[in-house]
Amino acid sequence: MIAIIDYDAGNLKSVEKALLSLGEETAVTREKDVILSADKVILPGVGAFGDAMEHLHRYGLPDILRQTAAQGTPLLGICLGMQLLFERSEESVGVEGLSILPGEILKIPPCEGLKIPHMGWNSLDVKPGAKLFAGLPEHPYVYFVHSYYLKARQEEIVAATAEYGVSIHASVERGNVFGCQFHPEKSSAAGLAILKNFAGLGQ
Repeated sequence: MIAIIDYDAGNLKSVEKALLSLGEETAVTREKDVILSADKVILPGVGAFGDAMEHLHRYGLPDILRQTAAQGTPLLGICLGMQLLFERSEESVGVEGLSILPGEILKIPPCEGLKIPHMGWNSLDVKPGAKLFAGLPEHPYVYFVHSYYLKARQEEIVAATAEYGVSIHASVERGNVFGCQFHPEKSSAAGLAILKNFAGLGQ
């Protein structure tokens, strides 16, 4: 069973719908016991970093998510959910992230001819051996909607990058913890393949 974290800041329905289309059993939940006993956990998210962390704290979820990561359960952050896995964001100065992974979230710098937010399809440069991208082409197209981007502190955890006026760390993998800045649930066949790879981890 895949637990999808419900903290009033997520694109829950589209994630759940995509997983159900793959035949996966899901639970949209904020219950500690359900999350900690799940086979996999997904932290989706849209909106502002500070608001999302406030919602997570309201429901007592930060420690549960850290425990999920520590016990080895595959954990996937999507869009804002990925950003929350890191330490801090320029979007909400002074707000601490989950600090499950090392790095910070920066504002996409202005660049002539590029609109912010970065919204639409973009190709990825995928690192060989990245688990989420097994069986996908080397430069899959995926769907982004964001104004802030990840700069991971450890280059080795970066699984895929995208160029949008700056090099965006678009996906990360470290042990059982994964993240996608883009929306796999909105990325057509490539996105479904990524979610299928996540659902199949450890099987």
